Amino acid sequence: MAADKKNICALTMVRNDEVFIRKWVDYYGAALGRKNLFIILDGHDQHMPDGCEGANAIFLPKVHAQLVKAERRRARVMSHFAAGLLYHYDMVIGVDIDEFIVVDPALGQSLPAYLSTLPLRASYSSLGLDVGQHIGTESPADFSKPLLSQRKFAMLSSRYSKPSIIMKPVTWGSGMHRIKGRNFRIDPNLYLFHFGMVDKKQSEIRENDADLLKAGWGKHMERRGNLLNIIEKADPLDGDSYIPEARALQQKKRPLYALNKPKMIRGNPVIRIPERFANTV
Repeated sequence: MAADKKNICALTMVRNDEVFIRKWVDYYGAALGRKNLFIILDGHDQHMPDGCEGANAIFLPKVHAQLVKAERRRARVMSHFAAGLLYHYDMVIGVDIDEFIVVDPALGQSLPAYLSTLPLRASYSSLGLDVGQHIGTESPADFSKPLLSQRKFAMLSSRYSKPSIIMKPVTWGSGMHRIKGRNFRIDPNLYLFHFGMVDKKQSEIRENDADLLKAGWGKHMERRGNLLNIIEKADPLDGDSYIPEARALQQKKRPLYALNKPKMIRGNPVIRIPERFANTV
């Protein structure tokens, strides 16, 4: 018996990132319908780029703060806004502008069709894949085309195995990496592709963003940029062979300082992304 179709929306918060706003609207709009997309723009000086018509834009005044305090505030804003949306929707997908949740193409199901089969629980996590450009072999990204047709490698990163799909009001922690007071479950068929370093040139634009530098993001962006070195030097593992092991490790191992989120896997394992994902995002 087919599951009843759930009413699903997607929510994000962003500043100074027109390239990914377009990609985000195109992807989640195709899956959920643009009327079910909610984009919180951080500052009245922001604007929605052309090509994003139909998505809901919410403008908030910019509150300048250093990284830790700003990320906590952003998580609270997202939590409260998502709680309000749950009065109108069965499920909210809350992600950053460069994060894309994909259901395994092997299932032959759309994202909303698969999500509609999930039993009621507070949240679901997807397995996090941090995608980066292999500088030695991959050209600059063409954002008008599927990014996974242009990028073949990703690091298995628990940092992006986030509890991004919620069915009940929750309080996301800083960076939305965990939910306060709740455990997590990594779904066996969902993947979160993080594209922050999918293109070296685009990432350098972000690294030099005056607002981010003023707020103390410099070292964070530098650490994130190390992904390109990791991918270039890696001996990549076969994705389908290693992914089940990575999922099991992340589900089982927890950092002592935060038992409700997965621990990073030692060695920064890099996989070759299975070819069936090539045209998904």
